[in-house]
Amino acid sequence: MNINSSPKELTNQQINKIHKLLDKVAHKQKEDFGNIMSDLKSDGTLITECDRWSDYTIVQELSQITAQEGVLSEEGCKKVPNTSAYWVVDPLDGTTNFAAGIPYWAISMARFVDNKPQTAFLDIPALNKRIIAIKGRGVWINGKQLTNENRLPSRSACVSLCSRSIRILQRRPEKPFPGKIRLLGVSSLNMVGVAIGQTIAALEATPKIWDLASAWLILSELNCSIKWLDKDPTDLEPGNDLTTVSFPVLVGSSINELKKMLPWSEVLINSWSEIQDKVL
Repeated sequence: MNINSSPKELTNQQINKIHKLLDKVAHKQKEDFGNIMSDLKSDGTLITECDRWSDYTIVQELSQITAQEGVLSEEGCKKVPNTSAYWVVDPLDGTTNFAAGIPYWAISMARFVDNKPQTAFLDIPALNKRIIAIKGRGVWINGKQLTNENRLPSRSACVSLCSRSIRILQRRPEKPFPGKIRLLGVSSLNMVGVAIGQTIAALEATPKIWDLASAWLILSELNCSIKWLDKDPTDLEPGNDLTTVSFPVLVGSSINELKKMLPWSEVLINSWSEIQDKVL
């Protein structure tokens, strides 16, 4: 993959270094998989020493590969950096799967320029699969370019839901759901499955910016439809603390598939509003 760089793009040399960094982190995660204990974070989610090691390693090496560019990461600083270019990192998306011995998780790294993803790296260690997206240039899986013409046809009619969006089925019990439901437990891969043709839509109730950063660009480059259901991540400001900020999103392989899911996404947002009102 030969890329002519501009001031806002990564150079080929930087991209090669990032590949080596991903190789290093993926290798460590595969070694630790099935052999590591997990702890609870303050928000009730799981974390392992491998999460911490992966986060530290990625942040430290990115600071050398792209000096002067900030890093926002799930296990580190969660404030939007005050630099025109910065990274959004999820060192191990799918920790619950990882800790439970389910071989399906991802490493997500996205470089933002002017508050939008410009380059994305999504590695799936257990599947030996790496997806790269570059704004305006396309998407590659293991070095082979993926296009609308050669991606998998969505014949399965599968729709990915996150564990928190499953409540929509209780809210519309009289309505047939427009797809076969899948819960994979990995936000980034739920969304990317739409881009590569595994599923026709995905609904995420509470994704954080690090959950969706890489998937956002991959979906955009393959002309998938994206609808932000509440907050819009393009409105980020330097210094914003995103620790508790979610960006509910509906994605579809086409505008038609998106429209089929819109009534269900509206139910999701209404149900969350009711929950928040009760808490307040």
